[in-house]
Amino acid sequence: MGKPQTKRPSAPEGGASAAPGSGSADHLTEAIELLFFAYRDFISDPDEILIEYGFGRAHHRVVHFVGRNPGITVAELLDILRITKQSLARVLKQLIERGFIEQETGKQDRRQRMLFLTATGREIEQRLAAPQRSRVAKALEKAGPDADLAWRTVLLALVNEDDRPEVESLIAKTPAR
Repeated sequence: MGKPQTKRPSAPEGGASAAPGSGSADHLTEAIELLFFAYRDFISDPDEILIEYGFGRAHHRVVHFVGRNPGITVAELLDILRITKQSLARVLKQLIERGFIEQETGKQDRRQRMLFLTATGREIEQRLAAPQRSRVAKALEKAGPDADLAWRTVLLALVNEDDRPEVESLIAKTPAR
């Protein structure tokens, strides 16, 4: 893909441009476009790996969240992903049949299905995450000191306010492997 053609506004008098957090329409549009382009490139490496398996991004998200939350129930996964039960069922069926995920019946509630990555599932999870971790690490390093705090602050602020406590709790987990 070629470089996008974008007309940049001229700087205000005095040569200074508006501060990035100023909220001007041009700066907000630029921030949104950067988010689109960053996401495009952030998922490009895993997308290539997923093609090898005949999987898509939904498979990646399921593998990621099951890996980060061993024993997660289908209901909890549906709540995180906010996809239809039918969509998740299709993706889970493929991942289970191909040996990436296993499910166990809940000990307390036999209706629950608890999900775990298999050894093969952990391998694909690591393969998918490695280029993304590397990309984020390089970006944070390039951005300088305290970039990780600014990154977290901005991204968390983009999450719906009512969902932030749950998201903060989810991202703080250390996977039990």
